[in-house]
Amino acid sequence: MTVELNTLVREAYEHVFPMPPVAGAVSDVRRRAGAALAAWKVSPEIVEDALLVVSELLTNAIVHALPPAVLRLSWIRDAGFGTLHIEVTDAGPARTAGQPPEGIDPDEHGRGEEIVHALATRHGIRVRPGGFTRWADLVAV
Repeated sequence: MTVELNTLVREAYEHVFPMPPVAGAVSDVRRRAGAALAAWKVSPEIVEDALLVVSELLTNAIVHALPPAVLRLSWIRDAGFGTLHIEVTDAGPARTAGQPPEGIDPDEHGRGEEIVHALATRHGIRVRPGGFTRWADLVAV
């Protein structure tokens, strides 16, 4: 009698990127995230979208929230599918609700959330005492 075992292997990777509140931090963290995705062999079909989501979530944290901001990436490959989980945690709003950021032209900003919604399979916000986590999942087949 022959027994066939399921030989699918689940791969899982995670990396955490603290983001210093300095000029150029978003592009630096995005570059480091791209290197991690390449090392993990994340499906090329979602890498470009993933880096755009990373940029939007990090920029949101810089513009609208108190530091520190931290990016966490998780890549899980299971049963032929890959899921990239992206989350950015910050220390909560820097201003009261409805108060626009100083020096920000509203015509130049405000589309990041729409971009994340368009690219992500799932997305959301977790509120906890002392901060927010905005997250998005991108799925590759």
